[in-house]
Amino acid sequence: MKMAVPTQSSRTGSLWCCHELDFRSGMKIEELNRLIHEFSKQDQREYDDQRALEIHTAKDFIFSMLGMVQKLDQKLPVANEYLLLSGGVREGVVDMDLNELGIYNRGSNYDLAFTLLVPALKLHDWNQPVTLDMRHSALGHSWLSLRLFDDGTIKRWRDCCTLTDHLNGTTNYFFSPTLVANWFQEAVGLVLAELQRKPQRGSPRVEQVERHNTLLTIVLGVGSSRMLYDIVPVVSFKGWPAVAQSWLMENHFWDGKITEEEVISGFYLLPACSASGCRKNEWRLSFARSEVQLKKCISPGLMQAYQVCKAIVIKLLAQPTSISPYYLRCIMLWACDRLPASYLTQEDYVAHFLLGLIDDLQHCLVNKTCPNYFIPQCNMLEHLCDETTMFHARKLALVRSDPAEHLRSIVELAKAANRLTQEMQRRGSSSGLLSPLANPSSADHQQSDDRLAKKLQQLVTENPGKSISVFINPDDVTRPHFRIDDKFF
Repeated sequence: MKMAVPTQSSRTGSLWCCHELDFRSGMKIEELNRLIHEFSKQDQREYDDQRALEIHTAKDFIFSMLGMVQKLDQKLPVANEYLLLSGGVREGVVDMDLNELGIYNRGSNYDLAFTLLVPALKLHDWNQPVTLDMRHSALGHSWLSLRLFDDGTIKRWRDCCTLTDHLNGTTNYFFSPTLVANWFQEAVGLVLAELQRKPQRGSPRVEQVERHNTLLTIVLGVGSSRMLYDIVPVVSFKGWPAVAQSWLMENHFWDGKITEEEVISGFYLLPACSASGCRKNEWRLSFARSEVQLKKCISPGLMQAYQVCKAIVIKLLAQPTSISPYYLRCIMLWACDRLPASYLTQEDYVAHFLLGLIDDLQHCLVNKTCPNYFIPQCNMLEHLCDETTMFHARKLALVRSDPAEHLRSIVELAKAANRLTQEMQRRGSSSGLLSPLANPSSADHQQSDDRLAKKLQQLVTENPGKSISVFINPDDVTRPHFRIDDKFF
C-alpha cells in the first residue's frame, strides 16, 4: 500500500496548526506574549486624580523635610537638585549592594516606590577643581579628595571626612560615604522628631523609617496609599568622568535620537564600595541621570520584557543580594547596542525579548562576566565566586526550560499585591486614617474636622448666595477662620 504524500498546496495556513514555538521550552510564543501582557496589566499603577494628589503630597513632604535638614547645619547645598526615580533601590534602579537593605514587598509593605538621590555635595561649577582618586579603588569606584576645595567647604564637612597626613606636612581630607550617610540619617531623624512635636494637618503618616547601611528607607501613608522612598545621599557632578570617556567613542543605539550633551550632562558618586574596597572612603560611580535619557530611546516592547524579566529574577532568587537587578538593566542596554532597531521595535516580539534577556543573563553568569554599560572594562560580576554564579545560572536554566510557569507565578504575585493594596485602601477609607505624626491628639483633630464641616454647612444654609471661604493658618491649625463676603468669623 502506498501512502498518500501531501502536496505543497495542502499545507495551507488554515491546516497548519503548529504555531511559532520557543525552541528550548516548546512553548507557544503566542501564549508567552499573552502572559507577559497579563503581568503588565496587573503590575501597572493606576494614576487617577486621587492617587496623583497623594503622590504629590508625599513628594512635597519629603522635599520639605530635606529643606529642614539643610537648615540644621547648612551642610546640604541651598539650591539643590534632586533626582527622583520611579522604583526602589531593591528593584535595581541604581547600582547599590542589596545584601543589607532588608525585604520590602509591594502590596504588603508599600504601593508605590521611588528612589531619591540627594546631593550632599553639588559640584556643578566647571571651574571647581575636583580630585577623583582611583588609585586605591576597583574600576567604577573612587575616593573623593576635598584637598583642593575652599576652607569653608572643608570646615563644613570635616566631621564627615577621613584624614590622611602626608610627609610634607599637608593633610588630605577624603569625603567618607559612611560618615556622610550617618550624618544624613541622623539629621533626617531629628527633623522627623521635630515634625512629630509640631504636626500639620494633612501631613502624610510616617509609617516606617529604617536605616540600611548607607540607604534610608521611609514609608509614607498618604490617604489610602503607601509610598516608599529610598533616599540616598550622593555627590553630584556636571560633565563626564575620564574613566568613561572611551565609551563615548563607540556607536550606540541612541545616536541621532538624543544629543550627546543630554547623555553626558552629569554623573554621581553613590555611597557604595567594591568587594575589596575601603567602606569608609570608596564611592561608586553612577550614571543614573544618563539612564533617564537613554530610557527614552528604548522600545516599549523591550522595556516591557525587561520589567517582566526583572520580576522573575527577583522572585526566583528570593530578593537577590548577590545578583542585583541592575545587572539586567546593563544587559538590556547592551542588547540595544547589539540588535537593530527594526527588530527591537517589533510589537509582537515581546516574548522573544524576554527569552533573550534570560539567555543573556545566564550567559553572563556562566562566564562570570557582566560589563558595566558605561565603563565596559568594569566587570560587575568579578567579585562573585564560581559557586554563586553557577547556582544562579542553574536557577535561570529552570526558568528558560519552562518560562510559562514562571510567568504565571509572577502574574499571581501581582494579583495578590493588588488585592493587598485594595484591602489596605478599604481599611483606610473605613477607619479614616490619620497621620501618626498627629499623635497624641489625632482623635481631637478628627473631632475638629467634624465640627469644621458642620459649622461650614450651617454658614452655607444661613447665608444663601454669598461667597464663603475658609482660611487655616498652617502655623496654628487649631483656629480656622471663615469669611463671608468681606466679614470674618
